[in-house]
Amino acid sequence: MCDNGMPLKGKHIIVGISGGIAAYKAPLIVRLLVKAGAEVVCAVTNHALEFVTRVTLETVSQHEIYSDLFARNNAHSTEHIALKEWGDALVLAPATANIIGKLANGIGDDALSTLLLSFRKPMFVCPAMNTQMLECPSVANNIDTLRSMGVTIIESTSGELACGTTGNGRMEEPEVIVSKVVEQLTKYCDFTGKQILVTAGPTYEKIDSVRFIGNFSTGKMGFALAEELAERGADVILVAGPTHLTTEHPRVKRIDVMSAQEMYDAATANFIKCDAAILSAAVADFRPEHAEDHKIKKQNDSDGMTLNLVQNPDILATLGKMKSEKQLLVGFALETDNELENAKKKLSKKNLDFIVLNSLHDAGAGFGHDTNKVTIIDRNGTIEAGTLKSKQAVAKDIADKLLATMDKR
Repeated sequence: MCDNGMPLKGKHIIVGISGGIAAYKAPLIVRLLVKAGAEVVCAVTNHALEFVTRVTLETVSQHEIYSDLFARNNAHSTEHIALKEWGDALVLAPATANIIGKLANGIGDDALSTLLLSFRKPMFVCPAMNTQMLECPSVANNIDTLRSMGVTIIESTSGELACGTTGNGRMEEPEVIVSKVVEQLTKYCDFTGKQILVTAGPTYEKIDSVRFIGNFSTGKMGFALAEELAERGADVILVAGPTHLTTEHPRVKRIDVMSAQEMYDAATANFIKCDAAILSAAVADFRPEHAEDHKIKKQNDSDGMTLNLVQNPDILATLGKMKSEKQLLVGFALETDNELENAKKKLSKKNLDFIVLNSLHDAGAGFGHDTNKVTIIDRNGTIEAGTLKSKQAVAKDIADKLLATMDKR
């Protein structure tokens, strides 16, 4: 897959084109992507077709364009979802202030904007507009929002603009855009040959046939990690607690479990063959001592119910003892008090290489959110405090840290 002649061979790229004068450069972007080995589909706004023709785009891409959310000739009734599944990356060039604002603020009112909102894979946005528009505080804020979502911004350059003035706002040249796309998308080679264990989601500890003890974890962070690592070449073993999330990448092997004991058994059995493990699951510390196979009936209105709890096996500590010198182990800590101090203690006690700290005091972070804010602490005492960003972007940061730690071995 890392073919220097055709570095994007086998990749499916969506080129999004909005209604700016720089749309005239889009056919060259498509042509260069195809030359690099990619299969390309263009998704356009109606205004974009005022600047570049349907025939031109379909000729250079060898695919019908996607321009109408409800067109009769769409291959699927939900074309934006079908394209979301098909595409490995999306390049938005040009990105006008209008389409940037829609993406940053969750507005989907046409074919392209609806596709953008559903897309969760690498996205490259190439702003192109008048200098005054680019410098407008709301536009700048929208671009910053996209960065926080994990979108790669290919910055505009200074030069002669369509309005006749000279200044920043000129879309980067097609050759530079495609080279940046190639550079980013071929990073998946950096984990090639590595096998990585990831745990995700909650565990459910059975009380009786209808009740359990659980927590609010959704598994979003762990699933984002699994997809990021697989996209970058790793063979991922994902041990997942109960969740409605699905995996997409073929290099993710999923093992579904229910209880902490089942997760313990799967993790310990698979860790021995892995180069690293990232344990992001929210594992229950305790389980009922006895679980009934029938529904426990209420005895009378005044009596309460007493559960005797016993401790579950500590997966992280066990893997920390199993870990060889060639293996890396990463844990998560969710804290409410003395966050840094408690995370450092856990890092040392469980023989981790680094730990990812969540705080329930951070708005928009933790269970159930699509965003997260983490602090990474390694065994050398280095502390890297992050900002609030999408869980996909956080997954990239954690994967980058794992790679840097591997490179030091």
